This record gives sequence, structure tokens and C-alpha cells, in this order.
Amino acid sequence: MSQGLVLAIETSCDETAAAVVADGKHVLSSVVSSQVDIHARYGGVVPEVASRAHVDLITPVIAQALIEAGIEHHDLDLVAATRGPGLIGSLLVGVSAAKSLALVWNKPFIGVNHLEGHLYSSFLEEPNLELPMIILLVSGGHTMLVSMDEHLTYRVLGQTLDDAAGEAYDKVARYLGLGYPGGPIIDRLATSGQSEISFPRPMIGEGYDFSFSGLKTAVINYVRKNPDELDENIAASFQEAVVEVLVTKTIRAAKDENAVSVCIGGGVAANSRLREAILDACPKEGLKPFIPSRSYCTDNAAMIGAAAWRRFHHDGPSDLATGADPNLRIPE
Repeated sequence: MSQGLVLAIETSCDETAAAVVADGKHVLSSVVSSQVDIHARYGGVVPEVASRAHVDLITPVIAQALIEAGIEHHDLDLVAATRGPGLIGSLLVGVSAAKSLALVWNKPFIGVNHLEGHLYSSFLEEPNLELPMIILLVSGGHTMLVSMDEHLTYRVLGQTLDDAAGEAYDKVARYLGLGYPGGPIIDRLATSGQSEISFPRPMIGEGYDFSFSGLKTAVINYVRKNPDELDENIAASFQEAVVEVLVTKTIRAAKDENAVSVCIGGGVAANSRLREAILDACPKEGLKPFIPSRSYCTDNAAMIGAAAWRRFHHDGPSDLATGADPNLRIPE
């Protein structure tokens, strides 16, 4: 297995993705077919619709990934797929496809933790990131702070107690009638607004856990009392509150844990204000920040390939009886 070619598949939510990654760090192809337009009419992801779309898309997406990488299936060393966490119907499509291909092609299979994939997305662009490192993982389903002391060794320092950051973005956008997905819309609106509304910074001085449900409620209550307020100002003020909480806790965790580096991952890591704030705050505290490209923040299969190769060399292949687990946790 000198080249270490991994075909990785990601179908945890509403993106059908496949990639070919060499040695866990060289991306030969990365194909993502988005279902955003399909779900936009419903104002959010509909699990049954998502799983049916994955069934239709999975074969052409895999074929395109192999073609773009310029390889045949016999060149592969490993077939990987996200096995959790995520939507069970969506996960089953990807896991079933990967196990079927591994069986037919006589290649080892490995099931990958979606969150571990996000933790390794930064290493695709900067393989020599220094450890120990604090990673802020923020998405529509997850908000957590993870300490990576060495490769494949993690400690979850804190996580959301209710709404994830991305979920709060979507709910605020839905209430304002801005459309779906809410994160990019609010981010865009905020650039032309004033962040002068004093929304709460929930739990900003309390440990490493997060809570955004109360902030979302505060925004809704404010809009009800101030119906003429510009959406741009509401978006800017809401976003500033979220980002201040995320960055403050991340920096504090890095200092408390004596980390060298700070990274962010997950869909909300594509947010322009969060990226700016992390890059601004870290050097002031002697920390080395790394912000992955936006294409590696949102769900993709390249990050699954990166995690798969490391996990395969650490644990070996997964049993073909390995199933999808919608509640899979980061291995600590």
C-alpha cells in the first residue's frame, strides 16, 4: 500500500460527496453534489428527501471522483465512508455503497466518524500543524471544543447544551424570512449592517459548553418589539454575539490547555466574521491559527479520506458488519 489511495464517501446529511485521497493528505479529487436547492423549499433538510437524493446521486458522484483522480478501482487501497453521526437514512446510503464496493473490489473497508473527519480537514492543507491543538468544531448539528493532544487522541472540552451555532443561524434566518440555509445569508447581510443591538452572550464566562437557544429567543423577542429594525442590523448584531462567544471560549481553552495551535472546522467555519475574529485573536495570545479553505469546512469526502487513512493504520479495517450510527461520538 505504498500510494495509500483511499476512495472516501460522505453522506451524513444533505451533501453527496466522494473523493480520492493519497496517503491521507494529497487530494486527487473531491466531488460534492449539494442538495441545498432541493431542501430550500422546505426551509430545512428533510431526512427522507435527503436519503432518496443520495440514492440517485451516489453512483455518478463516485464515478466522477475516480475519473477526476485518473485512477481505476484496482488502484485503490481502501474504501471508506462516514458511518456517523448524521441522518440514519443518509448514512446508510453511503455505508452500504462503500461496503458493497469494498466487497466487490476485494478492498478493506473502514467506517469513519464524521466529526473526526472535520478534525482532520485542516491537515489536508497544512499537514505539519503543531500539536497540542484546540479545534473549534461548529456546524448546523454540532458546536464543540476539542483538544487534540496527539494524532487520533482527543478530549472533548465542551459542547452545545441545546441549539448548535449553525442551527441558531438557520432558525433566526427562518424567523426573519430570509431563506435557507441561514448561515451564508446572515453572513452576507451582516457585512452591510451595524452590530449595535445588545444581544446576550450566553455562557461566555462559564466553562467550555455552549448555549445558543436563549440568544435565538432574544433575537425573536427583539424583532417582535422592533419590527422596523433593518434585517442587516439584526444579522450583524446576532452574528457578533455568536462569534464573540465562540472565539472567547476557544482562546481561553487554548490557553488553559497550553495548546500551540488553533483550528476551526465545520460548516460555520466558513463564516467570514468567525474566520476574521480567530485570525485576529490568536496571534495576540501567542497562538498559531489555521483556517481551512471554505470547501474543506463544509461537508466533503476529502476530510473523510484523511481521517480514514490515519484511523486505518491505527486500528486496521472495519468489519463489513459495521453499521451506521446516527449518534456516534468522538472517540476519547
